[in-house]
Amino acid sequence: MSDKLLFASLVLAPFFGFLFNGLRFKSKNYKLAGAVASGASIFSFIISVILVGKLIGMPADGRVLKAHFFEWIAAGQFSVGASFMLDQINAIMILVITGVGSLIHIFSVGYMSHDDRPSKYFAYLNLFLMNMLLLVLGDNLLVMFVGWEGVGLCSYLLIGFWFKDKEKAAAGMKAFITNRIGDAGFLLGIFVLYMTFGTVGFEDLIGRLPEAAESGWSGPITLAALFLFIGATGKSAQIPLYVWLPDAMAGPTPVSALIHAATMVTAGVYMIVRLSPLYVLAPNVMMLIAIIGALTALMAATIGMTQWDIKKILAYSTVSQLGYMFLAVGVGAFMPAMFHLMTHAFFKALMFLGSGSVIHAMHEEQDVRKMGGLAKYMPITHITFLLGWLAIIGAPPLAGFFSKDEILWYSFASPKGHWMFWLVGVMAAACTAFYMTRLMCLTFWGKSRVPKDVHPHESPISMTFPLMVLGFLSVVGGWIGIPHVISAILPGHPPNVLGDWLKPALASVGDVHGTALVEFSLMGISMGLAGISAWFAYDTYINHPERAEKIASKIKGLHELVYNKYWVDEIYYGRIIDPLVDVSKGLWVYIDVNFIDKTTYWLADVVKGAGQTCKSLQNGNMQQYALYIALGVVVTITYALMG
Repeated sequence: MSDKLLFASLVLAPFFGFLFNGLRFKSKNYKLAGAVASGASIFSFIISVILVGKLIGMPADGRVLKAHFFEWIAAGQFSVGASFMLDQINAIMILVITGVGSLIHIFSVGYMSHDDRPSKYFAYLNLFLMNMLLLVLGDNLLVMFVGWEGVGLCSYLLIGFWFKDKEKAAAGMKAFITNRIGDAGFLLGIFVLYMTFGTVGFEDLIGRLPEAAESGWSGPITLAALFLFIGATGKSAQIPLYVWLPDAMAGPTPVSALIHAATMVTAGVYMIVRLSPLYVLAPNVMMLIAIIGALTALMAATIGMTQWDIKKILAYSTVSQLGYMFLAVGVGAFMPAMFHLMTHAFFKALMFLGSGSVIHAMHEEQDVRKMGGLAKYMPITHITFLLGWLAIIGAPPLAGFFSKDEILWYSFASPKGHWMFWLVGVMAAACTAFYMTRLMCLTFWGKSRVPKDVHPHESPISMTFPLMVLGFLSVVGGWIGIPHVISAILPGHPPNVLGDWLKPALASVGDVHGTALVEFSLMGISMGLAGISAWFAYDTYINHPERAEKIASKIKGLHELVYNKYWVDEIYYGRIIDPLVDVSKGLWVYIDVNFIDKTTYWLADVVKGAGQTCKSLQNGNMQQYALYIALGVVVTITYALMG
């Protein structure tokens, strides 16, 4: 099978699934809709495996597959093709997108079985999958932008899927508008790059980059990198555009797992890694990215410590983990960023689906204060969620331990790193261990607080099977990226397969500085703090449940600040959104209605009056015409005699 056919099959399979379910969107046959959508996703996963297999068989320094389908835009010297490429970077992405996506499709069959519009839901899910593949496979920025906008549209449709609920509809609108702000920056970045280098193709662009880095903020590379990063803050929920992601939990839980944990929100990280040669030439922007990522990781982690909605806790956890990834790319740790992107997709998709299993069993209840003791009712969900918990808090040898430790090490030892970045990262890790242990205690352990009219039960196999697969990946997923310092003390010295795979495709900021002793010491400190934090959360919510309320009362002001999410939404509405709305209303009344409308009405009246006057001159009255002719003759003769 040719590369072109494989690429086409990869993208078109979910598109045909979208067409099938979209044309019968009123159907309530969830089994047929789910089977078609899941089958399309699984087929794309199989094609992804074949393509990556072909990539593995190629020489390490030339691993790239390409497919050009047609000339998309041709205007003068500007030409852009509808073309795809596959290399070491997006090979990881397509496996995650189609693999995790297939599991989430299967989970959705059981989860959406009682919904009135399952065909519509699965159509949107397949459409999202197609656009996400376009985003990562495009060989130029414009094809990427098509996918970028496509996943934004699908996110809006899926977040507001239950649009009859005004709160859910508003959440979808909030996500859409917030992402449009970031996307405006993304477009400006594309424009600056084209004006500077005359191309939007990744290979051509990287080939035309200068060798020397820019030192200021006004250079074209710095401006382009900054604008593109603004786009990334919208899509990947970073300060200041992160506010849409927690509200996006209004959508069905599998949507949260697929779009807002495993795939779409990582698009910004992927874009920066794809353009890593560009970003290393803009050190000021990389420093800004590292700062924003570190602050986002810590801020979101602290908010997660005070929330009661099971999905909101996981949402802020996602924002925090994305902050880790941006901290990584900001210090030049592009490989660890992709590593954590992959492992996070496993354990966070697992935890979102696990929360969906809990919500399903609890008759749509999401408040963890009304749960507790669910482990005995939901053993499979509990065990798999337990694996996700161990992975996200960084317990060795699970997946999250290896990827998170790599980010912390690079944030300290990279040429672009700093001990402050490491400290903020460790503080965020300690907060993560606390709120995730708190979530486990309140949901699965301790005394039951389940209302008497609710009877929890384990979910069907269609929902528990994806949990088991993701639980397995959460355990072993990090073994392909074991750091060299750990590999050196393990039997057989297993290689860092992921690092060796990605190295030829990534830019480098130089070797890390530091000894193995320093790395192990920092690793021990971060693990120790996370362990103490997890133990404190367990002791508080299981052995001394009154302690949390006492602590909150002692630090009432700080607790209210964090519980209310630092009042960021209120500040945005009070200082930006509401004033803009008021100004817009004023402009509408005084400029649009009183000036533009009245001016156009006056001009219309003038034209109408002139028309009526001209009309009176041509009324078909022969006597009036004769009078006009006589007057004309008199005026002409008079003018001639006077001359």
